Amino acid sequence: MTSVGFVGLGTMGAPMARNVLKAGHPLTVFDLNPAAVKKLVDAGARAAASPREVAQQSEIVITMLPDAPDVEAAVLGADGIGQGLKAGSLYIDMSTIDPQTTQRIGAWLAQRGVDMIDSPVGKTVEHAIAGTSTLMIGGDAAVLERARPILSSMGADLIHCGGLGMGQAMKLTNNLLASVLITASSEALVAGAKAGLTLDTMISVLKTTMAWNQQLAVAMHNRALKGDFEPGFMVKLAHKDCRLALAMNDALGVETPVGGATLAVLREAMDAGMSGKDVGAVLKLREDATGVQVRLAGA
Repeated sequence: MTSVGFVGLGTMGAPMARNVLKAGHPLTVFDLNPAAVKKLVDAGARAAASPREVAQQSEIVITMLPDAPDVEAAVLGADGIGQGLKAGSLYIDMSTIDPQTTQRIGAWLAQRGVDMIDSPVGKTVEHAIAGTSTLMIGGDAAVLERARPILSSMGADLIHCGGLGMGQAMKLTNNLLASVLITASSEALVAGAKAGLTLDTMISVLKTTMAWNQQLAVAMHNRALKGDFEPGFMVKLAHKDCRLALAMNDALGVETPVGGATLAVLREAMDAGMSGKDVGAVLKLREDATGVQVRLAGA
């Protein structure tokens, strides 16, 4: 089996790495959090002292990190993955960052004979645990086929979006829209409740119209509408993704006033102390401001 390295064992990375291990691949891991590393080691992985050591032990190395500077440090740093990868090996970044950083790292690795694809992840932490995430993949089609057995252990829907960096472009587009939907849905439900409508009535109607969306049907139903605001997908990460998406759109000359308003709401939630909460906490933000609560029966 192909030896795999995994750097970044957070809310999404840890279950993804565990699924690689379950698929039978020898796995070497690194994270700044020793407790996260220990859990994977207890499951059968090997711990490394640095990203460079991960790469030295692996044919394929995966990163799942919070932001572009983290990816650059993990790959290009003095003790980074790029210093340990051998020519002919493969690097997969599953973080959500900007396409330009992805392409710059890919060019640097290519000069050293290392292939790269980007494969940011869609859906929820529950899907990451089940290994049924959506993977938005950028890079050469032949390199994708080489990576497919590993990626298939983490995702059910593998979608090739184009050249290197296009997985990131798709993920930023997706997450901007997802954040707009949860923000708008939260505002609508709180306004309806303030007007005297019950949640059951609103859902009964919304399910029959064009207002229905997956944020209402899945994410909010499973968390926010039950009063559960623990991550999940944290507000600070949603803010980061929207910020990157708006920067990408600005560079493309695309105006995004609705996206800009959503970014402002996410900043408002962060300023209210909700950075580490699930993005569904935008519902609580509006509830707190209006003095109403919107909950499923029995929640």
